[in-house]
Amino acid sequence: MNGAQSLVRTLLAAGVDTCYANPGTSEMHFVAALDTTPGMRCVLGLQENVVTGMADGHFRMSGKPACTLLHCGPGLANGWANLHNARRAGSGIVNLVGDQATWHRPHDAPLTADTEGLARAVSAWVRTSTRAAEVGRDGVAAVQAARSANGQVATLILPSDTCWDEGGQVADPLPPVPPGAPDPHAVQAVARALRSGRRVLLLLAGAALLAPGQALAWRVAQATGVQLMADYAAARVARGQGRLPLRRVPYNTDQAVQALAPYDEVVLVNAKPPVGFFGYPGKPSRQTRPDAVFHVLSRPEQDALAALQSLVDELGAPETPLPEAGPAPEPGHGAPTPEGLARTVAALMPEQAIVCDESVSYGRGFYPHTVAAAPHDWLHLLGGAIGSGMPMATGAALATAGQRRVINLQADGSAMYTLQALWTQARERLPVTTVLLNNRSYKILLGEYQNVGATPGPTAMGMLDLGRPDIDWVRLAGGLGVEAARAQTLEACADLMATSFRRDGPFLIELMV
Repeated sequence: MNGAQSLVRTLLAAGVDTCYANPGTSEMHFVAALDTTPGMRCVLGLQENVVTGMADGHFRMSGKPACTLLHCGPGLANGWANLHNARRAGSGIVNLVGDQATWHRPHDAPLTADTEGLARAVSAWVRTSTRAAEVGRDGVAAVQAARSANGQVATLILPSDTCWDEGGQVADPLPPVPPGAPDPHAVQAVARALRSGRRVLLLLAGAALLAPGQALAWRVAQATGVQLMADYAAARVARGQGRLPLRRVPYNTDQAVQALAPYDEVVLVNAKPPVGFFGYPGKPSRQTRPDAVFHVLSRPEQDALAALQSLVDELGAPETPLPEAGPAPEPGHGAPTPEGLARTVAALMPEQAIVCDESVSYGRGFYPHTVAAAPHDWLHLLGGAIGSGMPMATGAALATAGQRRVINLQADGSAMYTLQALWTQARERLPVTTVLLNNRSYKILLGEYQNVGATPGPTAMGMLDLGRPDIDWVRLAGGLGVEAARAQTLEACADLMATSFRRDGPFLIELMV
């Protein structure tokens, strides 16, 4: 077999059965190998940032890495922003990047680039194969790296001759490096802090925000009086009925400082000390009090559930039922507002829905109004590179085999970065309902002007305006194969949302906000 065939068989043996692809000439032998080796589902994305964003959403919902297929350094560069988001989310992805043949690279052909340099900035593991006989071995090492430390980005660069040359060998799967076990001394130190009588916050991230982790954290809170909060950098949060009504650290620096001000000590559970997204004149970088003491119960690469269980055992915290969320809210009425839309989504969403949230500034108040919704998972944009929502929703739907309704709450400006994801949703007949929040502006940047102390004039305001001409999302979606309709009121939005939930394929609602 050639190197490409050995790679496909190696990936399948290692449990990687989905490939998100935007291939080029250097990857043609891998594409051909898909015809001769059954078992790999290949999903086409029309732009590389869609491909990498789909792989991010896939891992967040399945816990299994998918692979991407990207074309040379420029193809990797096109997918770089959502790889940055995936790295921040701790998503396991195996990037397969075709490259110039080993003997052609010294000639500096037009697509030649520093592919390894591009990869290192967003990858925990990078390797370039040099011979067909090494491809299987390198592939299985990439899968091991992607599955380690709760999930990492791994990039394998494949010169085209390593794929077409004969001599490929299938490699046996390697076990992932398991998450680090909790440190008993750290557990004991945290237990002492919780018994100190000081005001303590348990800041949760990673697996601590899924249902089993929340149940353990609640036992700790009930036994000690510690307060619980979700880190702003939360990749996936279990929410709704039967889950904790967790607050999330606010994005806005002033609001975050105010929310964290009461706490003398902060216990980090797979979280990092909260810092502002940007530095602002006269405002602190770290959002906790200067005198706040930090304790690390578990680092992001460690096992959050084991750490919380050890803390529960150390404290002797008994099992206790989670608090009741109360009845689901009624849908909103009249002109769209953030609160009204949040209530409408909470009232109508089916059980086990997946919310992919790239609502940006419009959605910052959604959390309090959605705590009593049906049980669901909420996926956040991490890393701040906009253009994540539509691809992430697509990958989440594919990872759950179309069995769970995905609701993409999507800002209009960032949607323009990766609207090609709608085409993949239509092609794969995915149950994705996109609520496109059309305010015809980069609204978030108006607030950022104030935060940095700048005063926008006519030129600046023009650069934040998405009119002249207005973007018609109903026509754009239709052109990509997704049925769409416009809503001016929350009643109309609710009707369209409920109708879309009864369909098998994708639907887009352009909500004029």
